Amino acid sequence: MYYMYYSLPMPKRPPPSPARVREPVQVYLEADDSALLARIAAVSGLSKAEVMRRGMRTFAREQDIESPMLRFAVSGADGDWPTGVATDHDGALAEAYLGHRGKRR
Repeated sequence: MYYMYYSLPMPKRPPPSPARVREPVQVYLEADDSALLARIAAVSGLSKAEVMRRGMRTFAREQDIESPMLRFAVSGADGDWPTGVATDHDGALAEAYLGHRGKRR
């Protein structure tokens, strides 16, 4: 009796996701705040870290605090980009982040 075996190609692995740079932060919470965070995470299906990130961003919007990158993008929405932004985008971003303090050296 003859058996024929076919070899199938192995599926390719998906490309690795780009590495994210994250900064660890340690936060001490009262027991009731910790329980609230756990409940919000469980109900929403989000991680505790994501709940805290979203809460921080919401608080920043409520306090009218915006990210420098968002401010930079909005400032160019009308097409009024800084001169030379295409060739010196790093410098333009540094200026947007540092604002009146000037560029880092």
